[in-house]
Amino acid sequence: MNLGIKLLVAEDDPNMGMILKAYLTQKGYTVFLAADGQEAMDIYGRDDVDACVLDVMMPVMDGFEVAKEIRRTDKRIPILFLTAKNLEEDVLKGFEVGADDYITKPFSMEELLARLNASIRRAFDDGKPDKNIFHMGRFVFDYGHRSLTYGDNVRILTSREADLLRLFAINFNQVVDRASALQKIWKNDSFFAARSMDVYITKLRRYLKDDPTIQIVNIHSVGFKLTQINE
Repeated sequence: MNLGIKLLVAEDDPNMGMILKAYLTQKGYTVFLAADGQEAMDIYGRDDVDACVLDVMMPVMDGFEVAKEIRRTDKRIPILFLTAKNLEEDVLKGFEVGADDYITKPFSMEELLARLNASIRRAFDDGKPDKNIFHMGRFVFDYGHRSLTYGDNVRILTSREADLLRLFAINFNQVVDRASALQKIWKNDSFFAARSMDVYITKLRRYLKDDPTIQIVNIHSVGFKLTQINE
């Protein structure tokens, strides 16, 4: 069972947008649809998406502007451009601002899906699977593919969920200092970052509840520890 990857689709044509959302949802993605560039940025900032499909020609902010803003904070997230333009300079500009792929209209949905899946696989695979696979009780955590597997149930984690769980997994049965975790994952230790980390730890605890022996425990006034508790 694939619990889905969160996908931002920005398309100002409402009919095309609904077709894309319906098709990609049917293929297992969780789709957030935006009708313009500003709405796309709002969704990106709010919903912790895993990949982006951006129309180039959009009101308020075009796809190039959106990609530039996203790349300021995330160098890894896959970005695929949709456009009616096939001029060489437009294609080059797309890659210059951080596109992983570029597809011109009209296109087949099968081609879009294939290109999107390929971009996501490249982003998730860091080339070192043996060093990024962790066995935790009944769970298998594959950091390279950001997957947490329990039996037949495979959950795809967001980038930040995977980064945080990897930090805990590397330090299994050891205390992870709270301030150190904030610096490594959030790059700062502000109040808002600390609140955000608490939210992500709550999410990870919920994901791990299928195996009650695997827990993230609080170490008072210090930090957290991912550990296995004997039943």
